[in-house]
Amino acid sequence: MCHIYASTDPARYESVTRSVRVHGLVTSVRLETEFWEILEMMASDEGLTAPQFITRLYDEVLVERGEVRNLASLLRVVCAVYLSRRPPAPELDGVAAGFAAHDA
Repeated sequence: MCHIYASTDPARYESVTRSVRVHGLVTSVRLETEFWEILEMMASDEGLTAPQFITRLYDEVLVERGEVRNLASLLRVVCAVYLSRRPPAPELDGVAAGFAAHDA
């Protein structure tokens, strides 16, 4: 099992800092490459760029919660929620079945 995770390409977890403009204010967000790629997918699903998506999300959290305490953490968790709600990729079905058979 750990080989799947241990063999992850280091480029996927390299930290990248991007500047994002939220309502005219520029803020720096540092996330791993993998999270930036997921945010790009999420934004594309909504017909937005990643910065537009982040701004919209930021606004919605302000309405719901009144503040955004940690934008980078919020974005990581949003990515995890997004992935957990997507149907599994067909190429992973066999991997999941293999884990279940191995665990039995």
